Amino acid sequence: MTWKEFLSVRRNKNEMLLTLITLAVILFSLTKFLVYVESRNGVSFYDPILALFEPIDLTWLTFTLIYGSLIAALIYLIPKPDKLLFAVQLYTLMVVLRIIAMWLLPLNPPDKMIMLVDPFVEFFGTGKTLTKDLFFSGHTATLFILFLSTDEKILKKVFLLSTICVAVSVLLQHVHYSIDVFAALFFTYGCYAILKLAVQFFKKAIN
Repeated sequence: MTWKEFLSVRRNKNEMLLTLITLAVILFSLTKFLVYVESRNGVSFYDPILALFEPIDLTWLTFTLIYGSLIAALIYLIPKPDKLLFAVQLYTLMVVLRIIAMWLLPLNPPDKMIMLVDPFVEFFGTGKTLTKDLFFSGHTATLFILFLSTDEKILKKVFLLSTICVAVSVLLQHVHYSIDVFAALFFTYGCYAILKLAVQFFKKAIN
C-alpha cells in the first residue's frame, strides 16, 4: 500500500495522527518517569550469568547495531505506511508496558556495570546517564520490534542477529541483569500478539 492509497482512507489518517500523538505523550511521560526511577532506591541481586565473567565495554558496538538497524528499518518501513503504523504502535505499547514493569520492579544496577552512554537518550532525556531503567531491556526490545515488524527475509535475519548481539553485549557490559534481557523478548512478543489480535478485531468490526 502506497502513502497515497493509505492517506486516501480517512480512518488511516486519523489512526496515524492519534498514534503519533500518543507516542509523543508516552515518550514525554517516560522522560519524567525516568527521573523518578533514578532517584529511588531499588534492589540488587546475585546474577549467576553475570558472575561468570568480568564486564567489558561494548558501547560502540551496541549503538552501532542499534542505530544501524533503526536506519535500515526506517528505509524499509517508510514506503510501507501500514507496516510503519504497526511498528510505531507496537513500540508505543512496549514503552507503556516497560514503564509499568519498571514501576513494579525497582532495581539498582549490577555492581560491576560499565556505563552505557546513549547519546540520543542523553539529549532527549534527563541529560544524565541512566543506570536504573533496567526491567526490562529497552534496547533489546526495540530491536526485537524491528524483527517482528519486518517481512523481508534477509532484513529479518539481520534484525534477529542484531537483537541477539545487543542482548549479549549489554550482558557482557553488565548494563542489565540477565532477567532484564530475557524478559524483554517475552514482553515484546506479548505486545506483538496483543496488537495483532487488536488489529484483526477492529478490521472485522469495521467490515
